[in-house]
Amino acid sequence: MEHPFTNTLDAPYSPTKQAFDFGREGSGVAESTTRRQEILDAAAELFASKGVGATPIREIADRVGVVAGALYHHFPSKQAMVDEVVTDYLENLRARYGAIDAHLDPRSRLRAIVAASLDAAQENPHATAVYQEELSVVPEDAQSSRTAELADEIQQAWLDAIEEGKRLGAFRNDLPALVFHRFIRDSVWRSIKWHRADDSYPTARLAEDCVSIFLDGFAVERTCSHHDDEHRSAHAAA
Repeated sequence: MEHPFTNTLDAPYSPTKQAFDFGREGSGVAESTTRRQEILDAAAELFASKGVGATPIREIADRVGVVAGALYHHFPSKQAMVDEVVTDYLENLRARYGAIDAHLDPRSRLRAIVAASLDAAQENPHATAVYQEELSVVPEDAQSSRTAELADEIQQAWLDAIEEGKRLGAFRNDLPALVFHRFIRDSVWRSIKWHRADDSYPTARLAEDCVSIFLDGFAVERTCSHHDDEHRSAHAAA
């Protein structure tokens, strides 16, 4: 019976050479994976700061320290880089949302979604910016089906929490869930422009305050009527 590792010329099997070849191949795969991630990190940073359209492939290559043609060994196009940056980010976000206790009351559930979103944004500010700023201007037919599918799932997680709150009487019924979602979502994502993870104003407090502003408002509740205000003003003037 032929030895399973014997080559087509019936050369004797050499464990040392096989182990060396396997180790070298594994090292090559690891190096390729590392370089691929370096390219994605550089692309995300440039896309976030300059925009996808204004970022040439050559500049991404220069940032990584390779010739432009080398990038095509890892990605077929710049749009493929955009798709992977956004898809990886949304996969991470979906996992965070999935870890939220489904039995939380509406307010706590919304706060948990906001907190998970802020944590993801702080950890991946460039990918967050690409998702928020660039994905909306990319034609749907140019996006990968996986990216579009994940974006829909992320939006639905917010909408489900909002609709549940409306159904249970915790949130107002006179406002469309989609409108409320867009207001609070944009406030959360755009916080990356002014808030940092090492800020003295912690992310957990930001999440709590964000939900409080949207659900409770900012104005101090007045206990007296407008008529009482006028009466006191007239009395003070006298």
